[in-house]
Formats: sequence, C-alpha cells, structure tokens
Amino acid sequence: MADRVTVIGWDGSPPTAAARSALSAATLVAGAAHHLALPEIPAHAERIRLGSVALAARRIAGHRGTAVVLADGDPGFFGVVRTLRAPQYGLEVEVVPAVSAVAQAFARAGMPWDDAQVVVAHRRTLRRAVNVCRAHTKVAVLTSPGAGPAELGLLLEGVHRTFVICEELGTDREQVTVVTSDKAADHSWRDPNVVIVIGGTVTVGAHENGGWLAGGDPDTTPRGWALPAAEYAGPFGEGESEQLRAAQLARLGPRTGDLVWDIGCGSGAFTAEAGRFGAAVIAVDRDPDACARTLATARRFGVQAQIVHGTAPHVLENLPEPDVVRVGAGGAAVVSAVVDRRPARIVTHAATRDAAELVGRDLTEHGYDVECALLQSVELDTRAWTEKERTVGFLLSGRLPDRHP
Repeated sequence: MADRVTVIGWDGSPPTAAARSALSAATLVAGAAHHLALPEIPAHAERIRLGSVALAARRIAGHRGTAVVLADGDPGFFGVVRTLRAPQYGLEVEVVPAVSAVAQAFARAGMPWDDAQVVVAHRRTLRRAVNVCRAHTKVAVLTSPGAGPAELGLLLEGVHRTFVICEELGTDREQVTVVTSDKAADHSWRDPNVVIVIGGTVTVGAHENGGWLAGGDPDTTPRGWALPAAEYAGPFGEGESEQLRAAQLARLGPRTGDLVWDIGCGSGAFTAEAGRFGAAVIAVDRDPDACARTLATARRFGVQAQIVHGTAPHVLENLPEPDVVRVGAGGAAVVSAVVDRRPARIVTHAATRDAAELVGRDLTEHGYDVECALLQSVELDTRAWTEKERTVGFLLSGRLPDRHP
C-alpha cells in the first residue's frame, strides 16, 4: 500500500516548500485537471483525475509508493481529508493546508466572516442550504453543479438577499460579481464558485465587539424558551400560551436547515422561538395587524422570518415545501391542506375533544403517527398563592414515519 499520503491544498498561490517536497517524491498524484497540469508534478508519476474521492482512496490504498492528493482550498474544511481518513482505507494522511475558498471569498468581499454560517449545497442538500440563507444574515455557500447561484436565487423567491459570487478563485479566470438574489438565475456561472449570501435584519448589538463564537453569538438572545407573554406584543390567541408553545416546540423540534410554517402566527411568539433554533420560518396570518406584530417580534429577537399576509389554506399553495408546521389557526380545513404537502411533523391544538378527534383522524388517514394530550395549566399568584388563570386544550401532533426524523 502507499507509504504515505500527502494532501496538498491549492489556493492559486505557488506551492510551499513542503508541497514541492511532497510532489517531487510522489509516484502517484490525484487531483482535478488544473491540479494535474501543475509543472511541479513529476513526469514519471501516475496521474489520477479526481472524481470520486472514495474510488481514488481505494486506488491509493493499493498503490506501492508515495501518493499526493491535490485539492482546492483547505482540504480539511469540507474536503477530501475526511474521506481519506476513513478506517477502511488504512491510510496515513499528512496535510499541507491552504487558504479555504470561504476565507478567500470573504477576503475578496472585504468582509469579516466569524459571524457567518457556512453550508455545502449539493442537489440533495440544496433546499436545506437555502433555508439557512433564509434564516441567517450572512451565509457562505460552497456550491456544486446543479446547486449553484442560479438555483439558490430561484429557491429564495420572496426573500431579498444580496449575492457575492466568487468564481474560480485563485485562477486567472477568477471573477467576483455582486447581484441581488432575484437576478442570479439570469446569468450562467462557472464552477467552482462560492456564494456569499447577505441580507435581512441584523440584531442590534450583535458582534459589535467581534463576538466569541464562530457562526453567531448566543449572548444576543434571551435565555430560555417559551417565554412569557410579557416578552411579546399581544394580544394572544387561545393557542399561544407559553405552556402550549413549549409543547409545540418540543414536538416539532425545529432545527438549522428546516423550513417552518407558522400558520396563524398571531403575536409572533412561536415564529420568534422557532427562528431562534436556527430554522427558517414563514409566518402566515390573515390579520394584517398580526403580520405587523410578528414582523416586529422577529426583528426584536433577530429572527429572519418571511411574513405572508393571506388566508389559509389558499395562501399556502405557492409557498416552498415545509419540514415542520404549526397550525395555530384554521382548524381541520387547514390541517387537511398541510398534510398534502407531507411535512415531517405537524402540531396543532383544539378546544374540544370532538375537534381533536376530527383532526387526529385526518392525520392518521394521511399516514401520520398521531399523539394527543389534554394540557391543563394553572397560573398562580405567588404573593397569595391563589389561582390567576387556568387554560385547558388538546395538543395534537403528527409525525410522518417515512420523512427524516
């Protein structure tokens, strides 16, 4: 098997002394076409065009000699090092890093990136990458063919963002273009490229001193979940108590990469809290005042929610596919429309057992595993330990077994 595998990152700069030394001793070199054309590669070395890293790893594992793998940017950052270090290949890996494509892109844009989210977009993960762009104000997207700037722009319909598109970084054909997201599909873009997606409302005070955690600063958000009504601008509907909200959040489990529909958003409390989990949220309400309250709440908590004014279920028809849905208003008719879109999880509430049974049967008939609980909460005045308010309601949740958990 190979005596040693050296993975060399390439960012367009001349090879370092360590990289030149490894290349001069190589008997096998794997890389993309532009890597294999480098003059530093020995003429006698076997050359492998790098497509599938797993296939190349098997070739390297069976090679008798010294192997080098060339990769763009930092090969340890969403790169080939992870595959080459897999136990089944038994390879000893050394790494000569380079500047990552993400760091290069932000350098070209003249922007800091410690507060950015970084995602990889393939065809199978494109929708989740787009949801991160919906939910955050600064995202770097490492694209791939079929999941590039044009596709990102199309799926961001209804959400305004600015794209900084960096094509073929480190090469003579390098180009940096700034366009709005709605114009990205009007152009053809060269691979490889990195897209910096920026926009949305920035939380006041966020990262004003540089922050301390890459990707976001939790110190800018309140501590705790299912915050009391006093934290939001009411009025509150019957399905917006903090106890019910806590149970709804627990059943849905919104997370980074998800798209949440909050139908009947009311005060915006659920929208804000789902967004604080890192999910993208589309908040829907037929009441313009509720939409305004939700927008104000989202801005206050630094959540990048899309607000849609309209009556469900009709307004839902043109919305992008949800992962999880809270139905806060509209009852059985709205739930029936939602299940046709096959989200992984749905939560709603009902005031009576008959209403709960109607919704539960509909969920079951559409293949959902259904849970229902009667929730009762009693708020006490702790000065006199007397009852202030009592709320009772049925919590229904549906989980689709054939979707991701």
